Amino acid sequence: MNSLDWAVLIGYFGVMVAIGVWSHKRVDDVSDFFTAGGKMPWWLSGISHHMSGYSAVMFTGYAGIAYTYGVTSFVTWSLPIAVGIAIGSRLFAPRINRLRSRLHVASPLEYLKNRYDLTTQQALAWSGMLLKIVDVGAKWAAISTLLSVFTGISLNQGILITGVITAVYCTIGGLWADALTELGQFVIQLLAGVSMFVAVVLKLNDKHIGFFGAWDEPALHGHGKPLIGPYGTVFLLAFLFIKLFEYNGGMLNQAQRYMATGSAREAERGARLSATLWLVWPVVLFFPMWVSPLLVHAAKPDGSDSYALMTEQLLPHGLLGLVVVGFFSHTMAMCSSDANAIAAVFTRDVAPVMSRRARAWGERSGLVAARVTTVLFLALSMAVATQVDSPTFKDIITVVIKWVAGLMGPIAIPMMLGLLRPFRRSGPTAALTSWGLGLLAFWLVNYPINWQVAGGVPLEYQVSVPLAVSLVLYIVIGYVKPEDTPARLAVIEKVNTDGDAVAAPVRVDEGAAPLS
Repeated sequence: MNSLDWAVLIGYFGVMVAIGVWSHKRVDDVSDFFTAGGKMPWWLSGISHHMSGYSAVMFTGYAGIAYTYGVTSFVTWSLPIAVGIAIGSRLFAPRINRLRSRLHVASPLEYLKNRYDLTTQQALAWSGMLLKIVDVGAKWAAISTLLSVFTGISLNQGILITGVITAVYCTIGGLWADALTELGQFVIQLLAGVSMFVAVVLKLNDKHIGFFGAWDEPALHGHGKPLIGPYGTVFLLAFLFIKLFEYNGGMLNQAQRYMATGSAREAERGARLSATLWLVWPVVLFFPMWVSPLLVHAAKPDGSDSYALMTEQLLPHGLLGLVVVGFFSHTMAMCSSDANAIAAVFTRDVAPVMSRRARAWGERSGLVAARVTTVLFLALSMAVATQVDSPTFKDIITVVIKWVAGLMGPIAIPMMLGLLRPFRRSGPTAALTSWGLGLLAFWLVNYPINWQVAGGVPLEYQVSVPLAVSLVLYIVIGYVKPEDTPARLAVIEKVNTDGDAVAAPVRVDEGAAPLS
C-alpha cells in the first residue's frame, strides 16, 4: 500500500465515524438504539441484513476453500444462506418483527421469559453471548490477517485499530449507525468487487485463458465440482438447516433487522431482498477466488492468504485501497451489528435479573448501559481474537465453521421454533433439554469421539449432530411433556397475527412478566 491507498482507508474510517455522529441524534431511547424505533425502511433493512452476514472471513477462510476446492465455496456457503433466508422471509421475518410491534421488546430473546420461563431465557442469553464473543473474535482476527498482508502491522495492532473505530460509530449511533454504515459499505463492496472481478478477467486474457476455458486448466482440476472433499451432500444439507436458523435470527443480529422495520410485511420484503443479494452477489466475489490458483501461489497451507496476494498483484494503487476498505467494510458491518445485538440481550435480558438497580433503569440510564455494554463486548471479542490461532481455537475457518455453526443450533432452535404454532406444545422442559444436550453433543462429537475415530469425525457431522440432537429433542419432548399453558399460547398468537384478533390470555404464569 502507498499513500493513496492509505488515504482511501483513512477516509473510509472518517466517514464511518461521521455516520455514527450523525446517527446519534436519531437515538433518543433504548428502542432507537437496538431496533431503530421500528422506523427503518424495508430496503435498508434488507441491505443491512445482507451486509451483517459478511466478514473478512470470506476473504481469508472461504478464500482458502475456494483456492483449494473451487465452486463448493459458493454451493455450501452462500447458496444455503440464500435459500435459508428465502424460506425465513415467510416463516420467521414477520413473526420476529411482531416481537417489537406487538410484544414491545427490544431484544430478540426478551420474549422467551413469557414463551418459556426465566431460566430458559437466561440459559439462551448467556450461551448466545459467549458464542458471539468467540464468533466476533474470529472476525477481528480475519481482518487483521488481511491488514498484516498489506501493511505489515502485527495481528494485535490490526485488531486494536479495527475494533476501536467500530466501537466509536456503533456505540454512538446504535442500530441506525450500523444500518447506514452498512449501506455505505455495500456501495464500497460493489465497487471493490467489480474492480477485482474485471482485473482477474483481464489478467486471464493476458495469459490467453478464456473466462470459461479457465476450468480446463490443470491447476483448477476439480474446482468445478459443486461438492468435493469434506464439503459433501451431508455437509450441504446440514448447513442449509443451520443457516435457516442462523441467518433468520438465531445469531441475534439478523433478527434485529427484522424487528427494525415498520411492519411484518416490510420485514418480509427486506428478507427477500437479502436472499436475492446472497444468491447473486457472492458469485462475483467468489470468481476471482476460484481461479486464484492460476494467478498466485498461496504461502499458507490453507490458502487463506491467496485473495490478499492476488489483490496486491493485480490492482493499481487507489483501487487496492478500495478493496482493502471492502475487507474492512465486511468485518465492521458484522461485528458492529453483533455488538448491538449482544448489548440488547445483556441490558434487556441479563442485567435486570442480576441487579435490582438495572430493573429500575430509565430511558437515559438504560441508553448509557447499552453503550457501555457495547464497548465491553467489543473489548472482550478483541481479546479473544488474539487467541484465534492458539491450540484451543486453531485457525479462523475452524472457529467459524466448527464452533459457530456447531453451537448455534442448540441455542437457536428454542428461540426460533418457539415462534411457530406447530411447536406450541414445547415448553421450558423441551427448550432446556434440547439446549443442554445439544451442547453436550457438540462436545462429544468434536472432542472425545473425535479423538477415538481414525482421521477424526467428518466435518459435516461435527456441525450437524448438535443441531439434529436439539431439533429432535425439542419436538419429541414437546409431545411427550406438553407445556402449552394459556399464557404461553397467548404469546404465540401475538407473534403469529397482526392486529387485535388474538386469543386473550387466561392468566400469566407465576413468576413470568406480563405481556406489554
